[in-house]
Amino acid sequence: MLHMNINLKKNKLLTVDDAELFDIKEVHKLYRDYVNNSQVDLISKFGFGNDLAEYSDGIIIKTKSGKEIYDFTGGIGVLNHGHNNQRILDLRKKFSEKKRMEVHKNFFSPYVAALSKNISDLLPGDLDISYFSNSGSDANEGAIKLSYKYHEGKRDIILTSDISFHGKRIVSSNITNSRETNYFSFQKIVNSETFKFNDFESLKKKVEQLKKNGSSNVYAIILEPFSASSLLSLSEEFLRNTRKLCDDEDIVLIFDEIYSGWAKTGNLFYFMNFDGLLPDILTSGKSLGGGKASISAYTCRKKFFKKAYDNLRDATLHSTTFNGLGEETATAIESINIITDENYVEKSKKIFDFMNSRLMELKKKFPKIIKDVRGSGTLNGVIINTDFPDKYIQPILSLLPTKFTKDEYAIKKIIVSSIISDLYDKYNILTFYGSNLDLPLKISCPIDTNNKSLEYFLESFEKILENGILISLKNFIKKNIIK
Repeated sequence: MLHMNINLKKNKLLTVDDAELFDIKEVHKLYRDYVNNSQVDLISKFGFGNDLAEYSDGIIIKTKSGKEIYDFTGGIGVLNHGHNNQRILDLRKKFSEKKRMEVHKNFFSPYVAALSKNISDLLPGDLDISYFSNSGSDANEGAIKLSYKYHEGKRDIILTSDISFHGKRIVSSNITNSRETNYFSFQKIVNSETFKFNDFESLKKKVEQLKKNGSSNVYAIILEPFSASSLLSLSEEFLRNTRKLCDDEDIVLIFDEIYSGWAKTGNLFYFMNFDGLLPDILTSGKSLGGGKASISAYTCRKKFFKKAYDNLRDATLHSTTFNGLGEETATAIESINIITDENYVEKSKKIFDFMNSRLMELKKKFPKIIKDVRGSGTLNGVIINTDFPDKYIQPILSLLPTKFTKDEYAIKKIIVSSIISDLYDKYNILTFYGSNLDLPLKISCPIDTNNKSLEYFLESFEKILENGILISLKNFIKKNIIK
């Protein structure tokens, strides 16, 4: 046998201390060489791509260059508790100091047990059985597998909306309909079909069309009661009709509240706005980890879990190496207790009332710029009007390289990006846009954000609108696209 002698000391390995001393040029170089060259090109078009975050607390990020940034991204759903919530930090420090057990399949975890019990207590009905994993995509895949196993593989199709985001892995991308991912089709792992968003007749017709030998061939329907990527919600009528349809056809109903859950959208979960409405499986994540732990969950009704997995042969059919998830589940326990102790649900509602009313005022003041205002809880946004007359757009299009003009959404993307860029460069405000439908400019914040910070955002945004977004657009193109 040939043995290769590898000199592990040939190059001095970098340490954490080394990494913390890097400047932005060094980080860009390493990303280009060892991570993702094009990611550097993309993010560097914005001011935040040319600085490094050094410290964060609540809604504030402090950079190496000395900037104090207001983070209105909400960590893309992760930061309901804000950056470095002190209770979360204290819990994780305590866990580490006690040298608690992290990972092991052969020992039961008291943290998994307690977390599952807490989730059951907070959710309605018999949503009692939880399984924990690392990411939202993992949770959705677990829910899909359980649904398929529930029907013993005798049904073939899962249905999802034409406006949806369920993840970027192979399986979850098969049930995602988003411009962010759908321009390239990965191999089909699950058989999925789509119906029109919030259109029950479209869904009902699809279920009927897919019947095989007079029986349903749909094993699951997965929905986002609140679509974080589009800032649109499913109506109570649609959700209740879908619930009845699933009961009639014995279809597993999955609610994906990975983004919208844990008080993000005004209630503990968006579906809980409607009394008596219950999914068969609920997926959650993001803010479950308190802004520090990578953890997600699916929680299902007992009868579905019992039929799918509750026997000695199948008890570990769905499991992971990191089954114990020690610090993650401990963190999630504290995260949920903070949500209840500090009344995050009511705080989230108050933020929405404040932000929605003020954004609607801006819509009235700038009707030619703001087409719509959407949101719920701490997740709000505006739809920017991009339907400008040709006399304004054509000169701008003429500035763009051919590769951009071939993208039918190029102008829309660049307009929203130019506002994001202006907010950051001029006012130290970090925002982002949604991937679905109208590419909404999204405004999200920790639930403990005070009105002073919200006012600062609104005042800054209004100044950009007063200046005119065509100026922002031209400046953005000249600065970032034309070389």
